[in-house]
Amino acid sequence: MLDVAHPGGLNVAAMSLKPAFPAPDHDHGRCTAEAIHHAEQVCANRAQRFTPIRRQVLQALLSSHRPLGAYEVIEELARSMPRPAPITVYRALEFLMANGLVHRIESRNAYLACAHDHDAAAMVAFLICERCGTVGEIPAAPVAQSLSVAARASGFAPKLSVVEITGTCFHCQKAA
Repeated sequence: MLDVAHPGGLNVAAMSLKPAFPAPDHDHGRCTAEAIHHAEQVCANRAQRFTPIRRQVLQALLSSHRPLGAYEVIEELARSMPRPAPITVYRALEFLMANGLVHRIESRNAYLACAHDHDAAAMVAFLICERCGTVGEIPAAPVAQSLSVAARASGFAPKLSVVEITGTCFHCQKAA
């Protein structure tokens, strides 16, 4: 739903109250623990197995709020366990994405852990900070709906929409 009273047309009241970017001094241990708990709940509710390798891949992605490539995930895992095979990590990433616990950042060919409560098909926009590399996530259903309508009006059948916006996060702007 577009809100013409708001610049940019987005209905801010419908947006999540969770901040897109965590404060630099946030309790990352708590942040990680909450994300793992969320993943456990999602898997339990869907009768999915949250296997040790899936947990470890998610924990590797939760090591920071920056997206990691699959081989960076392997490197992170190799610090505390025997180096897993790439196919093992890719399978875990596929499972985590299918359950809405991880997103793929297309422009970076990398993956980002997600602790938001939405399904895998929910449209989100990624806010990618060019200074610190952190990625924030905001709901983008109004944008997706508008793009889908415009695409269909031109005779195009959209399959996948990914919105990535680069710029500078609030914390880096404040520090500058």
